[in-house]
Amino acid sequence: MSGQTFHTIGDLARRTGLSVKTIRYYADSGVVPPTDRSPAGYRRYGPAAVARLELVRTLRDLGLDLATIRRVVDHEVPLPEVAAAHAEALAVQIRVLRLRQAVLTVAARRGSGPAEVDELHRLARLTTRERGQLVADFLDSVFAGLGDRPAYPGVIVSMTPELPDDPSTEQVEAWLELAELCREPEFRARMRRLARQHAADHDVPGLPRPDAVAVVRDAVAPALAAGLDPGSPDADPVVAAVTNRYASLHGHSDEGDLRRRLLERLVAANDPRRDRYLDLLAVLNGWSAGDATVPAVDWFIRALRHRMPEPAR
Repeated sequence: MSGQTFHTIGDLARRTGLSVKTIRYYADSGVVPPTDRSPAGYRRYGPAAVARLELVRTLRDLGLDLATIRRVVDHEVPLPEVAAAHAEALAVQIRVLRLRQAVLTVAARRGSGPAEVDELHRLARLTTRERGQLVADFLDSVFAGLGDRPAYPGVIVSMTPELPDDPSTEQVEAWLELAELCREPEFRARMRRLARQHAADHDVPGLPRPDAVAVVRDAVAPALAAGLDPGSPDADPVVAAVTNRYASLHGHSDEGDLRRRLLERLVAANDPRRDRYLDLLAVLNGWSAGDATVPAVDWFIRALRHRMPEPAR
């Protein structure tokens, strides 16, 4: 080995920035063994030791254990193979951490007690099949008896959330809230009633047509933007436009009956949870969020009630 340059542990420490203690530990572990010893018995390392130590430090920073690192630097296993396996393991850990982060974030925001935290954790850990079953139970309850109508299979699909295999923290949080909505009996009953009213309005010949909420949302948007008082005379044209449009779409002619029917539909639909479900669905499925319908529906309900005839005494 004459003419070969050797490094002491002190030299390696200065070149790599690692401590002498760490390098000695790597040497004792067989990861970076000494090339030679001096006549006095001190460890000496060849030129390749610097590059080997740099690789060991990088792999340690990436979380690999020393046994695996030793196999890599000794060329017993290819580095790409180890990197792929470790990346996959980290991906699993990241998903678990996202679930935990979402549960803790929601719990902190709500000020949850132990029982609610436990339930949130359970919902976060549901399998794909279990999540699908929970949503299917909700949608089956809402659309029971309507699934054979031509438009409804598509509606049901459009209301089905799909949590990705690698969800973001925001998507996990959205799933937790949506799952709770799906299991809420009063919300299920409200959505079931709304679905049946929607079906009744569409039980007329012809092409698919917008429902009462869509008609109101489109017509009332300018009035909301302008800050128009629903009780003022200036709101009369808006009310007339909506009632006329609804009458033409759904085959109603009696104005009193039409307004009562329309009011009934809108009161049933005027639930912030409905908008919230759709917002959460957009987060989970990666869709653009739609405009909230509650402000427009609430405005029109007040406008319509202001113009309803007083009940006979």
